[in-house]
Amino acid sequence: MKRIFSYLIISLIFVQGIFAQDLISAKELASVMKDKNTRIISTRKATDYAKVHITGAVNFDHHTLYKAGAVKSVIKTPAEMAKLFGAKGISNTNKIVIYGTGSGKSSGRIYWILKYLGCKDVKILDGHLTAWRAARKPVTKAKPSVKATAFTATPVPAYFATTAYVKSNLKNAKVVIVDNRSKDEFTGVKGETTKKGHIPGAVFFEFKNVINPTTKQIKPKAELEKMFKDAGITSDKEIILYCESSVRSGIVFLVLKTILKYPKVKVYDGAFYEWVAKGNSVVK
Repeated sequence: MKRIFSYLIISLIFVQGIFAQDLISAKELASVMKDKNTRIISTRKATDYAKVHITGAVNFDHHTLYKAGAVKSVIKTPAEMAKLFGAKGISNTNKIVIYGTGSGKSSGRIYWILKYLGCKDVKILDGHLTAWRAARKPVTKAKPSVKATAFTATPVPAYFATTAYVKSNLKNAKVVIVDNRSKDEFTGVKGETTKKGHIPGAVFFEFKNVINPTTKQIKPKAELEKMFKDAGITSDKEIILYCESSVRSGIVFLVLKTILKYPKVKVYDGAFYEWVAKGNSVVK
């Protein structure tokens, strides 16, 4: 009996340890995927999901979370987004694991949105489907049976930056505004907006820098620490992340908050699209 009790305690500690981190390995996910409280979300295109996906995963298109309007990818109200997640059988009390194509874009976006909505247990599968299949874990074409559930949103204002907030901190020495787009977008060589360039004073750090392009996994902590420090993005400052629509900023948010433990990190949801749409100045 003592052995069984000890085993149960060790198992509980193991599971809690997994979900204390915001990256989860294929092996770790396989050990908890049958837990009734675990939900797996695929953020890949519906056509890719239909071909193959992790067994038990539901497909979720992040585009459904955005308001209609001229400014792309601005999120809907917390109540509206909560309803959409609930319809997919996802509750704010679930242990949620997200995976995508490996670029970090769609998965990072859903991750940040769920964290903003107040979810405590949200993780990204490190290496995504590439790592899952390499580990020979179960995949399928079959869609899981989904029962709608209640999702109670409790927004975390500390994770969210508005245009007004960004403007008020342009010259604040204690704040670093970070552009997660490509170098060509940052310098104004290309871009979808009428004005091209970047927010005045912003620091360049492309989101791709945090991901190993071969394995699709997040780079080692020591390497990440050096890259951010070299870019002038340090933990003693408040960090505001943005890209064109902030889709690319979610994975950087995860790295800064949960791997490097930066205390103050926000995502400017309206991002460069909204910045330009509201007539603000840009530099190249």
